[in-house]
Amino acid sequence: MRYASHSPDFPYELSTMCYLEVAADGSVQSPPADGVAGRVRAGESRLYAVWPGKYRSDLFLIDDIDDYEKALGIQHDPVRTGLADHEHRISWQLSPHEQHPAASYVFVDTALDCGCEIKDLKAFARQAREQLGWDVATTGGVSTSVRFGADGERQGLNYTLRIRRKSLG
Repeated sequence: MRYASHSPDFPYELSTMCYLEVAADGSVQSPPADGVAGRVRAGESRLYAVWPGKYRSDLFLIDDIDDYEKALGIQHDPVRTGLADHEHRISWQLSPHEQHPAASYVFVDTALDCGCEIKDLKAFARQAREQLGWDVATTGGVSTSVRFGADGERQGLNYTLRIRRKSLG
């Protein structure tokens, strides 16, 4: 058995990852029930992950429950996501490259004027839904470009996202 904390960039959020909670009495539950982090912290159970490979699967002990929660978005992590836990200042416009402006999802050019960066699209999508009511598509990725000011200095990043048109308000 290996330790998740010893594997750089352990893929906690991998869709094929199988998590197992083993209680002190030996009972096993998969997927773990809500509150698993509290039980692990209290020493009532251990959390394991089976990382499936092409020819074999490896068993890992989740030995840093904070890393687990941050990777799954249970605990906010500004370093990993690039997003502070605040109300974002966002400027946006329908992308001039949008070919189908009446489609369900449209390309939207956005800029985070608050200094944040989108490193984790799913985390941004959660925050955008809570703060703006936006339905951001998370399956297609994000296009990023550098934004420059009139003086030629870097001003930040622009992001082109797919957003449900009706949620733009």
